[in-house]
Amino acid sequence: MRQRTLVTAATLTALAAGGLVVPLATAAPAAAAPAAAGMATAAAPSSEGEKTARGDFNGDGYADVAIGVPEADGKAGAVVVTYGSASGVSPSRSVRLTQDTAGVPGVAEAGDQFGENVTSGDVNHDGYADLIVGAPYEKADGKPDGSLSVVWGGARGLTSGGIALNAPTADDRNFGQGASFSDLDGDGTAQLQVVSGRHFWWYSEVPPKGDGSDAPLPLEFDFLPDDVQLDGVVAGRFSGPAGTEGTDYVVYGKRGSGDGGDYLATFRGGPGDIGYYHDVLSDGGAGTRSVAAGDIDKDGATDLVTGEPAAGGRGGGAVTVRWGAPDGLGTGRESVTYDQSDPGVPGTDEDGDRFGADVSVGDVTGDGYADLAVGVPSEVVRGTDAGAVVLLKGSADGVSATGAQTFHQETTGVPGVAEDGDGFGSSVHLADIDGNGRADLFAAAEGEDIGTVADAGAVWVLRGAASGLTTSGVTSFNGADFGFTDAAGLRFGEVFDH
Repeated sequence: MRQRTLVTAATLTALAAGGLVVPLATAAPAAAAPAAAGMATAAAPSSEGEKTARGDFNGDGYADVAIGVPEADGKAGAVVVTYGSASGVSPSRSVRLTQDTAGVPGVAEAGDQFGENVTSGDVNHDGYADLIVGAPYEKADGKPDGSLSVVWGGARGLTSGGIALNAPTADDRNFGQGASFSDLDGDGTAQLQVVSGRHFWWYSEVPPKGDGSDAPLPLEFDFLPDDVQLDGVVAGRFSGPAGTEGTDYVVYGKRGSGDGGDYLATFRGGPGDIGYYHDVLSDGGAGTRSVAAGDIDKDGATDLVTGEPAAGGRGGGAVTVRWGAPDGLGTGRESVTYDQSDPGVPGTDEDGDRFGADVSVGDVTGDGYADLAVGVPSEVVRGTDAGAVVLLKGSADGVSATGAQTFHQETTGVPGVAEDGDGFGSSVHLADIDGNGRADLFAAAEGEDIGTVADAGAVWVLRGAASGLTTSGVTSFNGADFGFTDAAGLRFGEVFDH
């Protein structure tokens, strides 16, 4: 499973022409734009570290975006980070990182898949968000398989080096398969959590050193099945502000080699035995591929959204929303499943559409209700399986099809041409990168060909507005805009931050 990554903006000309190659390995962020009325202001560096805007690596008050590119350089992998601003994101304000970049730990080797997942958090509590990158297939002599890198943020962005973390047990594998950063034990200070193929690990609030002296802790009550293969973790206050003293967590993956179906479980943080209060949400189901969280109905509790592109047995796909409640997920109102046969949901429920291949939650309209972006990468557009993205609105009653929207490469204002196998909507991400209080949509087409380069991949950025997403000022970019010269099979945009 591949999860989200973040994005940037390039010119429409770059997409059509294959892109301008720009050397970015040492690029520094542009000076912060003055904050307009109602716009996010810079968070001052603080020893508490929790006041930092999520993903704000340079502390200017704008969320930055990071894209994992695990297929780069023989699957050695890379990460592209673009710095947010009042005008959005641009390759001119970006940096490309690999394990051969000065200060980034490790050595770039074929197959590592550095950037297979990315997230952020102020790991060293200095007031700047740090970049957290998984390389679950890293192999190093004398160490378990997999690693997690933390690249330190600072006033000049990601230029202060970083550390690499490894599993504490020799028999572990795929350490760094997923990560989150939140307050697990409820003491008011967030810390780092990591999943490997078989385990959930967590660190104390003391910033890790990466020298082996700061081994993470396991679940104190390990409820995970022996044959589970974890793909990731999502944190949220699923029990709401009146619930657990710490954050709640959802871990997800599959059973055995995958033919045993999906596995989805939730557990509570807080003081006491971590993992004791747990609940299995799905075991052997249709195959959860994507997971996202946000407060859709604005009741103070985080809701969980899962994308199930194989639902129905014929690949039409569906998404399921499980509502947060004081006693945890599934203890309040019943979960609800949506597909393209539901009234108001754009499109038609057809075999192989893969509705729900990726999902993301964010407030596009600025009304306080989180909205839901759904990738449909095999949606038929202009007679071919080119792909689309559907936006469903949040409301006090939950997900609403009223005002739902759909976008693809034949939508007026969206550049490109819908072609078979593009996979538009293969990855989606909602993030407010210009600080105006409305999330913008990043939609990837990992199978997009750039000229004669097959499966190079590309990303489009549609801006959020009070009425929903708009095609006014759409921007797009591909790997060539960030200096990737061997773009065949790059699948740029495959991974978005989560």
